[in-house]
Amino acid sequence: MEPSSYIVISNFQLVLAALLLLVNILLSVVLRLGLGKDLVIGAIRMTVQLILVGLVLEWIFQTRQPAMIILMALLMTGLAGVAAVNRTSRRFPGVYWNSLVIIGSSAFLVTGAAITGILKVAPWYDPQYLIPLLGMVLGNALTGISLGLDQLMEGCVRNRNWIETMLSHGASRWEAAHYEVRESLRTGMIPTVNAMMIMGIVSLPGMMTGQILAGAAPMDAVRYQMVIMFMIAACTALATLGVVLLAWRILFSKNHRLLWSKISDK
Repeated sequence: MEPSSYIVISNFQLVLAALLLLVNILLSVVLRLGLGKDLVIGAIRMTVQLILVGLVLEWIFQTRQPAMIILMALLMTGLAGVAAVNRTSRRFPGVYWNSLVIIGSSAFLVTGAAITGILKVAPWYDPQYLIPLLGMVLGNALTGISLGLDQLMEGCVRNRNWIETMLSHGASRWEAAHYEVRESLRTGMIPTVNAMMIMGIVSLPGMMTGQILAGAAPMDAVRYQMVIMFMIAACTALATLGVVLLAWRILFSKNHRLLWSKISDK
């Protein structure tokens, strides 16, 4: 099979595919789910956003200017950091900055190691590799961050009395909070672990499916997908660990007190 032997989707075919949403809309109307408007708005937003991203990426792929590629990567990272916090139900001072620093450092570290050390892409800023790989890593890391932060803050609020009792009896801030930290890390990494467990048996991942549809040999697509999953697992672990530890340092003072008043609702 030739690498370029894929079916080009026309605008008419896209319209036909969009008609599949009628199934969702019909179910919403018949069962009075109240989702019809949201489905239409969501479909329109998705279409506009993807078209804009496609146009930007086409331009970046054609110009191949390092400055623009790096700017695109930084923009993606910034949006991911903000989105990670926006998914949480509680906040604390500096949470956005923590999320931005951690997701940026972990994503660039893992993606850089994969591009330069594993795939050996030349030049390293080649947008064909950098942008898709970074995007997949960021998407999963932000989920880990949001779940980990949510679990930590919720645990501190829910178990406030127990934590303060331990602190009042001489426990250090780590001794009082290590259970919440551990559970937060576990919660943040569960989606990635679950995805790895069922991959190839229950589901075929998106990147692998896309490469096969684009004409890549199945085993080549499998190898790329395995590299991606190892990157995602490492980045999610680093990002979740980093943001949870930073949150722990903010919510627990150096004199071993729980600063629960810093936690506010969304």
